[in-house]
Amino acid sequence: MAKEDKRPVRPESDGDEDQDTSMDDSVKNDEIKGKRTRGSSRMMVETKDLQVPSGDGGAEYGTTPLVLDAAAAAPAGKYLSELEEQRAIARDSDRSLDERLEAFDDVFDSEVGDTSLVRARNIEREFGLRQLFLKFEGGNPTGSQKDRIAFAQVGDALRRGYEAVTVASCGNYGAALALAASVVGMRCEVFIPATFHGRRLEEIERLGAHIKRSPGDYETAVEQSQLRAATDEIYDANPGGPNTPLQLQAYGEISSEIYDELRDSPAVVSVPVSNGTTLAGIFKGFVRLHRRGKISRLPRMFGASSFGKNPIVRSFQRGLDSCRDLDPTKIRETPINEPLINWHSYDGDIALHALRDSHGDAASASDRKMLQHAKLLLEKEGLNALPASCAALAVLLERHAGEPLPPDRYVVVLTGRR
Repeated sequence: MAKEDKRPVRPESDGDEDQDTSMDDSVKNDEIKGKRTRGSSRMMVETKDLQVPSGDGGAEYGTTPLVLDAAAAAPAGKYLSELEEQRAIARDSDRSLDERLEAFDDVFDSEVGDTSLVRARNIEREFGLRQLFLKFEGGNPTGSQKDRIAFAQVGDALRRGYEAVTVASCGNYGAALALAASVVGMRCEVFIPATFHGRRLEEIERLGAHIKRSPGDYETAVEQSQLRAATDEIYDANPGGPNTPLQLQAYGEISSEIYDELRDSPAVVSVPVSNGTTLAGIFKGFVRLHRRGKISRLPRMFGASSFGKNPIVRSFQRGLDSCRDLDPTKIRETPINEPLINWHSYDGDIALHALRDSHGDAASASDRKMLQHAKLLLEKEGLNALPASCAALAVLLERHAGEPLPPDRYVVVLTGRR
């Protein structure tokens, strides 16, 4: 049950696409996973199926942790020990609320955000577009930007006295919320459409969340999750609900991180959209920076989604003032476009206004284009990105091919693939 608490919500500065970052069989990549603590260049590196050339030109595979030397291993071990200590405090219901919140914030600050912003020089050369930067959200604990809002909301739920949290999801968001809830030992209920069978379901259950199968589509699952929250006073983490302002604020951190690297706003930020929360949150973040005099301009926001299957993109292209729902019977889901498609975008109006206010643009990409650009990123820049998120890169490059963009700085937001 919720309890009144007058303390202000912890400031946070939205993936939108609720997507399953599981790796499909079309593209597989040996990966090295690194994690950096916020405000630090320190990396903790772990190998997973890392290829190491052997003497005869073959390759050896292993899962042995990559240790550079003993001196480097000791600080990493100490860091992990301290982090586990904070997790234990956050889970301990016998501790005071202040102690648990402080410990949870330590885990949040150490594990979530500060994702890499890398310049895609090889793609620049191939397409003749200067200063293209990739904001890769795959560095978050579960591989997507959803960790940002999941941790922000679990912290808010803990502060306000909730004992459980619920959300509807088809993959990423469910995994992110399950992880965040596990840090504080909070019950997590994830409503999933009965027809969905993505690889992240096992991960959600392994993290201790309770999966509730919902007949019908994603929108029906959201309704059931919202009803559960209202009926039993469970924290509602769904998009378009009472906690949307906190979600937008959390996604606004992406804007701050881009500013930290570029020291000004880029000309364009291209974002994959489904519900529209990520795009809207990033734009609001830049608006705050502009009001504070930190940046000299606002970026143009580009929204990208699956061809003909997103209300935000369709409404923008038709010049509508509000986001209009699509016909549910005409939505066709594929393993590639699933993270992006919906007939109702819960934060569609906010995202549509962000596109209009920024003098931005919105366009669609086919499954084939998304796969092509995922392969391009892997081959040219070494990034294993979720194909659905690559709609943002496809739309930007196609816009440049049709009407060359002027020399400036351009940012594409990408989700990692697990």
